Amino acid sequence: MKPKISLITLGVKDLETSTRFYRDGLGFPLEGDNEGVSFFKLEGTWLSLFPRAELAKDSLSDEAGSGFRGFTLAHNVNSEQEVDETLALAEKAGAKIIKPGQKVFWGGYSGYFADLDGFLWEVAFNPFMDLA
Repeated sequence: MKPKISLITLGVKDLETSTRFYRDGLGFPLEGDNEGVSFFKLEGTWLSLFPRAELAKDSLSDEAGSGFRGFTLAHNVNSEQEVDETLALAEKAGAKIIKPGQKVFWGGYSGYFADLDGFLWEVAFNPFMDLA
């Protein structure tokens, strides 16, 4: 198996609203006109949005679930200022700021927002690795 993640799919409550959040609010590039699913071509991977009930059905999983899901998505930027700017952009688009940008234990600077379905995104500046 190649060590890469080619596509991340988020199960969302309202596909149209979530698509607007990522496309219009965060500026992610929507690819094509696909009925029932949205695809965003990102740098190095793809993000897709799919109705939560349908994703649970497709994966033979229970749709129920709440709270911390055991993972976060990360968006790395080139400076502490960009962390704060990105968090502000997400909040303007409708995200909830969970943790404002701040110096963190590992020596960087980061904050968290929750998207419209509660998926946690960390926005981080890592002075030790070029992840941006």
